[in-house]
Amino acid sequence: MERLDCVVVGAGVVGLAIAREMALQGHETILLERESSFGTISSARNSEVIHAGIYYPKDSLKAKFCVEGNRLLYEYCRGHQVGTQRYGKLIVASDKNQIDALEGLFYKAQLNQAPEISMITAKEAKTLEPDLRVEAAILSKSSGIVDSHAYMLSLLGGFEDAGGMVAYLSPLIRATVISGGFELEVGGIDSMRLQTKYLINCAGMSAPAIARKIEGLSPETIPQAYFAKGNYFSLSGRSPFKHLIYPVPEPGGLGVHLTLDMAGQAKFGPDVEWLDIESEEQINYAVDPKRGERFYEAIRQYWPNLKDGALQADYSGVRAKIVSKDQAAGDFRI
Repeated sequence: MERLDCVVVGAGVVGLAIAREMALQGHETILLERESSFGTISSARNSEVIHAGIYYPKDSLKAKFCVEGNRLLYEYCRGHQVGTQRYGKLIVASDKNQIDALEGLFYKAQLNQAPEISMITAKEAKTLEPDLRVEAAILSKSSGIVDSHAYMLSLLGGFEDAGGMVAYLSPLIRATVISGGFELEVGGIDSMRLQTKYLINCAGMSAPAIARKIEGLSPETIPQAYFAKGNYFSLSGRSPFKHLIYPVPEPGGLGVHLTLDMAGQAKFGPDVEWLDIESEEQINYAVDPKRGERFYEAIRQYWPNLKDGALQADYSGVRAKIVSKDQAAGDFRI
């Protein structure tokens, strides 16, 4: 039976980053991935936005890691030739009734020491983006986007260069807590048994399911998984906006916002569609074109000149959550 220092489960962006770091620190590390390639699920179905730490409660792990991660991600990408676009973000109060909520959000961002943020007037916002309907806005200059595939490819290269190995089509069947670590049964064509000192669960939406496969782990420590689908619609034609445009947040998400890709093409989303399912395998990623009606309504709150027929159903992703739609937003659990 092969013995290793570290096994990481899940080759999404989090698993790749952790596996790379473990290998760089000299740990013999294998990365298990049930799919045929890296980063094919949540890491490929998102907005690619580099956030600044605006939305999260003070002293939360989300706030700490987002503020620090903003700096580190830009730093990494500059050093490894990974594409980013520092577009900046406007969080928009489109009517006067939203200004109090916007000011509360700005106060939270200040407590978190989010970088390069300011409250700006409607006139200042419309100078930046003339097509906006806006009463006030938060400007976050450090917000932007990253080429997520190039980023993951860079992490993978760094991991392999440091001696790490990826095993694709290799699902974790079960694990057992033993003295000094874990014993693993790995499925797939080349099934194997491994012993490892460190087992790191980076399985995203399936992380709770993976945790339940570990014999000797207390069930009380394993959170329940909830699934909040986010649908995206793309914009036909050229966007009039040069910044990322976000409304004041809504429960479960950040509202139907406008993001730009590396070429400046716009897409809208994600919305929030809670799924009544028990496992990731039950997810249907198809986007219902009928949801476009709600997109037009939401987007026209801050972009009233959006034309009929300008939106096309595009793609979807699912947020990994450990709180339900009826619970307050939670923090990371590590």
